[in-house]
Amino acid sequence: MQDKTKNTAGFSIIRSKIYDIRGQKVMLDFDLAEMYGTETKVLKQSVKRNMKRFPDDFMFQLTQNEWNELVTNCDHLPKSMKYSYIPSFAFTEQGIAMLSGLLNSDIAINTNIVIMRTFVMIRQHALNYAELDHKIEKLTERMDDNEMKVNNVFKMLTELFEQKKDFENRPRIGFNV
Repeated sequence: MQDKTKNTAGFSIIRSKIYDIRGQKVMLDFDLAEMYGTETKVLKQSVKRNMKRFPDDFMFQLTQNEWNELVTNCDHLPKSMKYSYIPSFAFTEQGIAMLSGLLNSDIAINTNIVIMRTFVMIRQHALNYAELDHKIEKLTERMDDNEMKVNNVFKMLTELFEQKKDFENRPRIGFNV
């Protein structure tokens, strides 16, 4: 029970450190370094020594504009990082998985497992949301179809009432007393 509570706390901490940059869910080098229990400088050196492992869809360096926007929008960034002149690396889920091969400490391995589970959980939530959105769209279409049918029924009833008025005003045929 306590382990599950720990994981939930870990998920929420990690989730707060996942940013949406260039349309991708990424984590930044200084957050990863903190979670892995290493210095950002050491993490960046390891990455630079192994650049072949990190193609553009695994990792990219933030532009100055992206960094400025991130600093503006995120209040919880460390003060030391807000004024950094060295652009941060942003790691996608695949980049973080590749990073786990470079950092071989127990903390890094365990942290990486929680990070991967968090990304899976986020993806699952996104799929559930998309499925729910699709169901709502189908329901709306059905409601629109039903609304058209109800409007047609009202139109027919209106026509029948008008015909009844015309029928009441015509002269009677047949035996009159």
